[in-house]
Amino acid sequence: VQLQASGGGLVQLGGLRRLPCSASGCTFINDTVAWFRQAPGKAREFVSAVKYGIGTTYYGDFVKGRFTISRDNDKKMVWLQIDSLQPEDTAVYYCGAGSFLHDYDNGTERYYNFWGQGTEVTVSS
Repeated sequence: VQLQASGGGLVQLGGLRRLPCSASGCTFINDTVAWFRQAPGKAREFVSAVKYGIGTTYYGDFVKGRFTISRDNDKKMVWLQIDSLQPEDTAVYYCGAGSFLHDYDNGTERYYNFWGQGTEVTVSS
């Protein structure tokens, strides 16, 4: 299984960014696919997840409506859209996949077996 996150870059304050996560070597049907992020000097934190087979979505506690996760079953892609980017959104964003996760484990990093390499988003003012 290989995951690839992309779409990062330098973004203006208040702008929008859509980060794709593509997968190969898996079907995703029984998987939860999630986005985590790691800001400079901080621990990795949970942003959002989607139960790929049924489409149920989950969001981290800090998310206040500016993040949207979505998927495309045919293309095996998961996107994270970030609206109204703020300086605190500057981070490396990682996508991960794990199988047969309980809902209460969605935000826990260690339950994800496969990770993409990360894509860096920098918000400039």
